[in-house]
Amino acid sequence: MSHPIASDAVHALLPALRATIREAAALALPFFKAGGQTGARVWSKSGGSPVTEADVAVDTFLKVRLSAMLPRAAWLSEETSDNPVRLEADLVWIVDPIDGTRAFMSGHPDWSIAVALLSGGQPVLGFVHAPVTDTFYEAAAGLGATRNGQTIAASDHAGVDGARVTGPKPMMDRLARGAGSAGTRADLVAVERVPSLALRVVRVAEGSIDVGLVSPNARDWDLAGADLILREAGGTVCDLKGHPTTYNRPDPVHGELVAVSRGLRDGVVAAMGQL
Repeated sequence: MSHPIASDAVHALLPALRATIREAAALALPFFKAGGQTGARVWSKSGGSPVTEADVAVDTFLKVRLSAMLPRAAWLSEETSDNPVRLEADLVWIVDPIDGTRAFMSGHPDWSIAVALLSGGQPVLGFVHAPVTDTFYEAAAGLGATRNGQTIAASDHAGVDGARVTGPKPMMDRLARGAGSAGTRADLVAVERVPSLALRVVRVAEGSIDVGLVSPNARDWDLAGADLILREAGGTVCDLKGHPTTYNRPDPVHGELVAVSRGLRDGVVAAMGQL
């Protein structure tokens, strides 16, 4: 029998979550060197992606604190071995302790801590914190989205032409070709790629980017918290058929996705050649 969390219980978690994520950021920041290489120890995971001692420290801290905050919630994170018990759980924490590890390692400010809570398979809390700039995005289902406490909304840009777009260049080229006419390319405004995927999505939510493109192999922990923030700001993360993203599947890996305002969704999806 399913026992999703009530909306008032979700709202009650917000202050403690803000404080906990700020404490987690304080563990990572001493290892960050703006414009230079991190002072943290670095090693490679299977598959070759890097991990630092800061990733592990933040992950361990959040697992202890969030599990104590909501003991019946299961856990899925980038730096913890997956436990299939999450598949049967009504509540699941989904965490990326440092989203944008390579940016963190190289002194680029665009890395973040991303946290989501799923209830009944849907995100009901989403947090994305950029510690370097002390920028805090958050959302609770049905309560809207904020940036540093101020309400945010996705762009109302009306068409693909002239849209501010960021993401992998091959996907941007496809969008430009697909949105053009008679062999011409749409005139996109290229925005420098944001290395933290969670930050890429929430910048669509705040309206500073119109379209965020996501290459294959993003994981639940990259997306779930930012996705709720974008939903609450009037947008969506969807696949190239326009289907919204789903979470907590046996394999938490995604194909190509777009993060976009609801008004631009159909045009972007059509331009990518999938409708």
